[in-house]
Amino acid sequence: MKGLVIKNTGSWYTVLTDDGQLVDCKIKGNFRLKGIRSTNPVAVGDRVTVSDNFITDIEPRRNYIIRKSINLSKQSHILAANVDQAFLVVTVVNPQTSTTFIDRFLASAEAYRVPVVLIFNKTDLLDQEMLHYQQMMVRLYESIGYTCRQIAASKGEGVEALRPLLEGKITLLSGNSGVGKSTLINQLVPDANLRTAEISDAHNLGQHTTTFSEMIPMGGGWLIDTPGIKGFGTFDIEPEELTSYFPEIFKFSQDCRFSNCTHTHEPGCAVLQALENHYIAQSRYQSYLSMMDDKEEGKYREK
Repeated sequence: MKGLVIKNTGSWYTVLTDDGQLVDCKIKGNFRLKGIRSTNPVAVGDRVTVSDNFITDIEPRRNYIIRKSINLSKQSHILAANVDQAFLVVTVVNPQTSTTFIDRFLASAEAYRVPVVLIFNKTDLLDQEMLHYQQMMVRLYESIGYTCRQIAASKGEGVEALRPLLEGKITLLSGNSGVGKSTLINQLVPDANLRTAEISDAHNLGQHTTTFSEMIPMGGGWLIDTPGIKGFGTFDIEPEELTSYFPEIFKFSQDCRFSNCTHTHEPGCAVLQALENHYIAQSRYQSYLSMMDDKEEGKYREK
């Protein structure tokens, strides 16, 4: 019996079978022996074969979004598989999403061929200075080629304009804890009834209200709700590949004197020249450098 994994609670998986049944399943232990270095060898969005309430086989994935596991630095955590696009929800305040986090997510998505739309939420909380900063971020990412939308999910502002982007597609919704993913889903799918939580005043951080990944039907497609994430350690991206995942850096790298240029110190580096001439944003270049350092063991473990 074949089906789609629509929910993962850690040890149990809910599979929607091709004949419309919902079946709760576990996985056979031998999945962990197939060279899948992952904390969750089966992910939401996977097409699987089910037998006697066990998942016995996974169909080849067309793509996935993956990050380094927080607790096990040599392992990965797959956020979702077989998606058409990702909506990365970010906020300038309450909490502030760092450009490093955004750029790491975008580069990982580029690596696995997943288009990303940046959703700037909580626009209603911004004063003039913060609004100016957000507009600068929007201009930056749009100039690179990313679609950006500005919304206030708690008030429903800008939400309806997202529907045409979602119809008929499988969309992963991701972002830091507290950026308003559950609020956004509740606006888009009123009967989803997802729990939302206040921002922690102590550290201005979001609280985890989603504790597992789940696919929610919407507009002929699916929204994949995932737990909020604090850091985004990249996984299995080699330094020499990295340039390809920053479109604007890749464009200038074609003119570098050396084909193996790392864009850090080499003479005749077109990327460093473009950075000096402000054709590449300093924040994007710093993100590139930080990802070059990702081989440092344990760098992304939580304190």
